Amino acid sequence: MQYEVVIGLEVHAQLKVNTKIFCGCSIEFGAEANSHGCPICLGHPGTLPVLNKKAVDYTIKAGLATNHTINYESIFARKNYFYPDLPKGYQTTQFDKPTCTDGFLDIFVNDTEKRIGITRIHMEEDAGKLKHDGTNGSLFDVNRAGTPLMEIVSEPDMRSAKEAYDYLARLKQILTYLDVCDGNMEEGSMRCDA
Repeated sequence: MQYEVVIGLEVHAQLKVNTKIFCGCSIEFGAEANSHGCPICLGHPGTLPVLNKKAVDYTIKAGLATNHTINYESIFARKNYFYPDLPKGYQTTQFDKPTCTDGFLDIFVNDTEKRIGITRIHMEEDAGKLKHDGTNGSLFDVNRAGTPLMEIVSEPDMRSAKEAYDYLARLKQILTYLDVCDGNMEEGSMRCDA
């Protein structure tokens, strides 16, 4: 064999909470555009964000279920992006001190157990949403901006598309069983990058 398949996955799982990660705005799906926004979501100067405690609890719960070390200290950082759907011009995320580190998930490959390492689980906020209507250009909807996400970063331990599928299916099963994410991919509650 000339080439070896090496797959690592980054999963964004929307936390099953009622409000955004740093403010009290609703995260209701399908609401009228721009009906769930405030100065904190929009990053107005002088605003004071307050971390959603339930989002922290759910992230720790997911970390414990996937054999992670839960860090007693975690820090948020600003990741600069020049995206038109990111009203602050940066994403608030965790970098050098995430909530959960060094975990794993076991899957079965040909009736043999295989361990997939998970480097980290950290919290971050989602961007807003652009709507392209085909005539007037793009419109920005702030409703999704600030939605609490867990980013679950695997090690590059998967060696086939089937292993990646099995890992994702097992991860989704755990997150929905714990009731920390609804796993609804059609509404963007669970997304994956390879």
